[in-house]
Amino acid sequence: MAYKDYYKILGVTKNASEDEIKKAFKKLARKYHPDVSKEPGAEDKFKEINEAYTVLSDPEKRKFYDTYGTAAGSGHWQGPPTEQGGFGGFSGNVGDFSDFFQQLFGNFAGRGGGFGDLFAEATRQSPRRVGGDLEAELPLALEEAYRGGEKTISIGPERITVRIPPGVREGQKIRLAGKGRAGGDLYLHIKLQSRPEMRLEGDDIYTFVDVPAPIAVVGGKVRVQTLDGPVEMTIPKRTQAGRKLRLAGKGWPRKDKSRGDQYAEIRITIPTSPSPEEERLYAQLAELLKVR
Repeated sequence: MAYKDYYKILGVTKNASEDEIKKAFKKLARKYHPDVSKEPGAEDKFKEINEAYTVLSDPEKRKFYDTYGTAAGSGHWQGPPTEQGGFGGFSGNVGDFSDFFQQLFGNFAGRGGGFGDLFAEATRQSPRRVGGDLEAELPLALEEAYRGGEKTISIGPERITVRIPPGVREGQKIRLAGKGRAGGDLYLHIKLQSRPEMRLEGDDIYTFVDVPAPIAVVGGKVRVQTLDGPVEMTIPKRTQAGRKLRLAGKGWPRKDKSRGDQYAEIRITIPTSPSPEEERLYAQLAELLKVR
């Protein structure tokens, strides 16, 4: 493996701060990630960016790289320190640099895993090592977790398809046998991504529903988004903003096969661009209210 200028790959100077390195990596990762990039060679470019960031984002790895890697690039390096002191017999042939990196980063990490293994662990999910096993978070939208199915994730250069059981919950783990280090496993911790429009509390789902002012007064039907898709909900007469209406059995699945409920909080809306007829009717209502 030829010498690589990691600073050049990330587009930063050798004096770049940790924050500058992180920002540069995020910018390039968004541009070249295989899931989103349409540029030719994006996957190889992403691997190279990931590799550079793995070294430069770690102060000790960066220090070793600055000490030996830069010299290797110039062709004058004499090898890493030996047990007897002094330097090894690296001749200046850049082709020997990969052997040094395998020794350096494998031993440095305390596991002797080699250069390729080190970068295979770099991932958007930021896995943690637990012995031979790896652990990482798997963020899921509520709809994804409710439906289950398959989801493809990137673990370093490898793309893995994960089978998600329907109705998984926050903190549950999915085990991928043999996807860790040296025959270990990869454990994905479920992280549910709630949002204001739909959040999970216990077994119940909480959402908002926009109700036009006239329907709030006289009653009617509106559409509400649920985990199973949109449904019609009846709005009683004289419904006030903030009231919560229950949709029975539209919440999260339980172990006993039952489900929690969904609560739709009312938000009263008025037209932002009323037609002339609507304005006329609202004006009549306003006059009526003045009399009261």
